[in-house]
Amino acid sequence: MSDFKWRQFQGEVILWAVRWYCRYGICYRDLEQMMGPEMEKRLCWQWRRPQSISWRVDETYVKVRGKWAYLYRALDRHGNTIDFYLSPTRNAKAAKRLLAKAANVLKAWDRPEVINTDKASTYGIAISELKVEGKCPEKTVHRIRPSKTGPAYFSLS
Repeated sequence: MSDFKWRQFQGEVILWAVRWYCRYGICYRDLEQMMGPEMEKRLCWQWRRPQSISWRVDETYVKVRGKWAYLYRALDRHGNTIDFYLSPTRNAKAAKRLLAKAANVLKAWDRPEVINTDKASTYGIAISELKVEGKCPEKTVHRIRPSKTGPAYFSLS
């Protein structure tokens, strides 16, 4: 399957989707709903397996289908995505939801020992609430790094 080298999905998954699209004449939305669980299952090991015990968490403002939203993401030390969350608001509830979602699927030994964030106070609130609830280890250290630039803005059409 060298034709699909460097693609996000394996060649057999791409061919499977194309075969269904051509054979049954279904629309892209239906195809996405049918293939979504299979694609997520195959990518789950890559998304949910941090390669280090140090996480970097941040958010950025993105435009999705004409509406602005906050894209929260958790990365490991090597820049691999652990998890992400799209929220219309920038608050402690959204930050807590991202961290809880990311930590929920991990085993106890995969949870972070260090979480690096920017100066946003929402992360400190979220981390302390998760520690109280037992979803984040008590020994987890919250490091605040200074931001080098202002907020980044992207548009996803």
